[in-house]
Parts: sequence; structure tokens; C-alpha cells
Amino acid sequence: MALSRAVLLLGLALLVATGCGTTATTEAAPGGPAGPASPATPTAQAQPAFRQPRELSSRNGHLHVRLVVEQRVVRLAGQDVRALTYNGDYMPPTLRLFPGDRLDLELVNRLGEHTNLHTHGWHVSPRDSSDNIYLHIMPGQTYHYTYQLPKDLAPGTYWYHSHAHPLSEAQVFAGLSGAIVIEGLNRYLPPDLHNTAELLIALKDFQVHAGAIPTANIDSNAPTTRTVNGLINPIIHIRPGETQMWRLANIGADIAYNVQLQGVRFHVIAQDANPVARVWSTDTLLMPPGSRWDVLVQGPPAGRTRLVTQPYSTGKDGDSYPEATLATLVSAGRAVKPARLPATFAARYFDDLRKDPIAQRRVITFSENTRTDQFFINGKLFDPNRIDVRAKLNTTEEWRVRNLSNEQHTFHVHVNDFQVISVNGRPYHARNWQDTVQLPARGEVVMRTRFRDFVGKYPLHCHILNHEDRGMMANIEVVR
Repeated sequence: MALSRAVLLLGLALLVATGCGTTATTEAAPGGPAGPASPATPTAQAQPAFRQPRELSSRNGHLHVRLVVEQRVVRLAGQDVRALTYNGDYMPPTLRLFPGDRLDLELVNRLGEHTNLHTHGWHVSPRDSSDNIYLHIMPGQTYHYTYQLPKDLAPGTYWYHSHAHPLSEAQVFAGLSGAIVIEGLNRYLPPDLHNTAELLIALKDFQVHAGAIPTANIDSNAPTTRTVNGLINPIIHIRPGETQMWRLANIGADIAYNVQLQGVRFHVIAQDANPVARVWSTDTLLMPPGSRWDVLVQGPPAGRTRLVTQPYSTGKDGDSYPEATLATLVSAGRAVKPARLPATFAARYFDDLRKDPIAQRRVITFSENTRTDQFFINGKLFDPNRIDVRAKLNTTEEWRVRNLSNEQHTFHVHVNDFQVISVNGRPYHARNWQDTVQLPARGEVVMRTRFRDFVGKYPLHCHILNHEDRGMMANIEVVR
């Protein structure tokens, strides 16, 4: 599989193109969709220093951004590669806003096909010029999105990407994805950690065929090059005992990551931009496509530590991914006394849905036909004009999401996050809501969701975008 490289930017009304670990040329490259994918063959080069994408931050409650979508030649892993880009680069800028802000976003389409934009995880209206994934922005068109963020939007890590059906996999795989940060997580940390270093670790992957990241015949099971912020195995610096906040985000199209910082534990403070009620720790984090974890990391004794993705299989009919090094953590310098980490965190964002009356119970099935390479929800291929679930505003429903296939699927729903109640019949003790969950092969997840604030139509789907594009998506309509 693959990913491209894109960096968009600008600050309030100014467009700038710059690279984060890779550099775009100044001329658009010719060429259309590539054929079958082959693994990238990075040129030998010195291990790069860790760098974060450019940031565009709101001021006085407002952020204006202009994104130009086009194919460009970028410098990636030591070679020139044609990719789909925002403002000409592989890693687009990170958008930083506060709850209650307004985002005005101009999307300029210079591709030869339609595109659009989805703000993944945002609890905003799915209608009109807000997070409306049913829009087709055609070649040569410019579209103006306007997002009004709720004042109670949860702080944490979100992301943006193309949701242009049935081109989502190709466009995200070739590079159209970037990160969003909603400010405010640090206010729930102890005072001595309010100014802790904050690192975005955006995970993207790519393949190269005939000088381009492929946009056709993508094989997510083929060898791929994994990147952090568009960099191959960058060096991250930390002092022994120092506490850093890491924003881990899988912003790729298809591939799952099973992330481990060898010998160091992750202290989880948010999942899918939902702050936890109680901090918990683990040495491994599963990250299917679309998932995010905000964690605290404390510097180990002096030395080098690998950030890796462990071997992972999605099942008999799915993919098998080998171990890969993502980055190298170098602990050096004057040691500091490790800060005392919090036990409780931001309980105000976790409203336990087990207490809610249930307006309706539904069964949602995910299935596939491996012979025809089609994927279904409730036995049906996606139809943008069909309403599959009609729900009432301000009610809570319980869904039993069943996976009838021999591979895992990544369940995702827009607008309203959910609380996992059980997995394969075993109670799940949720510490937060989430917007993605991995469905076990031949298994099921029971979840509850509350339809809050917004009416309108939006999708639920598998966030393995190959599956979404081939039919595994359905429509919810929330009515008053």
C-alpha cells in the first residue's frame, strides 16, 4: 500500500509551500494512475532528525486555510516520487484550533477527478458546507468549507483527509491526509507538566511504482515503507526522566500499526480525541486506520530505543504486516526527576452510556465476497442515496456490530462517537468514547452511541479505505 506526501499550508490567508522532511518541486508532474504496486526502495541516507509538520493556528477564534489539491513530484525516501498533495508536499500542515473556533477552508481541486475533505472525529454538522462527505468538488472547482466548532468539543488529536467515494483509498494512499489538534489537553495535566514538549507522530506509508505512489491496483499486503511525519526512521530526542506528550495518529489508507516503544510504557490520556477519565498504561497500542492515541512518555535511561510496529495479521483473508522500525528515541543529556503522572484526568468528557435508556437496538453486519472483492454492510453495497439507519436526535441506541468475514474490519462512524460495551461477549470497561474500533474476524462488538446536537445524513463504514470504496459503507440520518 502506500501513501503520498503532502503539505499544505498557510496561515491566515497566506499560502506557503514548504517541506517537512521532503521537498516538493515547483512544477506539477505529468502522469496518471500507476499500475500494480511495488515496494519503495529508499536511497541510503543519513538517519534524519525528527521534524514536525508546519502548524497553522487559529487566532481570535478563527482560522482561514487554503488547500490546493494537485499531483506533484516530491522528494520522499531519497527519491523523486509523484504524489497527490495538499499545497505541494507530502505532510500537510497541522491545523491547531480551540473549542468554539471557526475554520474557513478553501479547497482548490487541480486533479483530473473529484475530491472533497473530511475532518475525521469532529463533532460538527454533517450538512451543507460543514463536514459533508457527499460533496463532489470537481476538477477546476474551488469550494469553501465553514466549520463552527462546539465550545465543548473534546481536546485531542484529529485528522483531515479525502473522503471522495469511490476514490478515498487512492487519494489518501497517494498523500491526501494531515493532522488536526484541538487545544486543551494539557490543562488537565499537573501544573508542572502544562508546558511539556508535545510531539505529533503521524504514521503514513507508501509504495512506489514507475516513479509514482500508485492510485490503482493498490495491494495493502505488499511491502511498504513506513514513515513518521514523512520521515524514514527519524531520531527523536528526550532527556532521561523527561516527560513528553506524544500525539500518535494513523493517517494512512489501509494498514494497521501495532506500536511499541521498546522498554518504555505509554501512559494514555486520550483515545480518538476523547480524554480518558482515568490514565492507564500499556507497552503496545493497536492503531487501525484512522485511530489516534494521545500519550505521555517518560525518557528511559541514556541510550537508544526503537519505536516499532510489531508484526500484525488482520486474519486469514486479510493482511499480514512484518515488524518495522518507525523511529529511534535517543535518551541523552542531563537527567531530570520523572514527573508524577496523574491517575485521574478529564472525567467531564466521559459520560457513561450504560446509564442511558436505549431507544433502539440494532444489528449491523459487516461481510464480504472474496471472489468478487466486494464488501457489504447488512448485505448491501453502499448507495449514497439510501438511508440505512434513521435515528432520533437526543436518543441513545445500542448496536451489535457483527463481522461475518475471516478478516478484521475497522468500524468508524462520523459526527457522534461511541462507547464500546463488550467485545465477543466479554464486557469492555471503557475509559472514554472512541470513533474507531477493530472488529474481530468472525466476532462482534457491542457499542452505544448518543445522537447529539446535529441532524442530517452521515456515514458509518470500514476505515480500511479499500473496503469502504468497494461497498462497505452505509448512511445514517438523524431526525428531530
